[in-house]
Amino acid sequence: MVNKVILVGNVGIDPEVRTTESGVKVARVRLATTERYYDRQTNEAKELTEWHTITLWRGLADVVDKYVRKGSQLYIEGRLRTREWTDKENIKRYATEILADEMKLLGRRGDSQQGVQSATMGQPAAQPMGGYAQPTAPTYGQPAAQTVPNSIPAINDDPDDLPF
Repeated sequence: MVNKVILVGNVGIDPEVRTTESGVKVARVRLATTERYYDRQTNEAKELTEWHTITLWRGLADVVDKYVRKGSQLYIEGRLRTREWTDKENIKRYATEILADEMKLLGRRGDSQQGVQSATMGQPAAQPMGGYAQPTAPTYGQPAAQTVPNSIPAINDDPDDLPF
């Protein structure tokens, strides 16, 4: 069975970065993806924007803390997770989010940079063509073989216990 999400989008607000009581860093990012299409009935181009909540742990959260801001363009690979809890009015609530396994910094909207700002653990960052080196920020994606379900702290169903 496969549970895999790949997104390329822009960060809508500055990320929330917290540290759990056990000292593990976690970041939450709101990412917008926009689909453009042509509506034949109205003869006009339209856009549909979806908002995604991305949760990043440990090394990826460190990178988010240092380099990601509102407007940053990100490539995210991860898995869908749905949390369930009962709110203060005793109503059952659900939230679907993406647990990121890999992240690449693609730059910011409106940047004149042509190159991709990214690197994977142990590899040098990609440089743009044309001979000019752009500053790069590392990403710390985890290959699937190293992703262990127990490596992510358990999330309680109570949203008041979450680090956000």
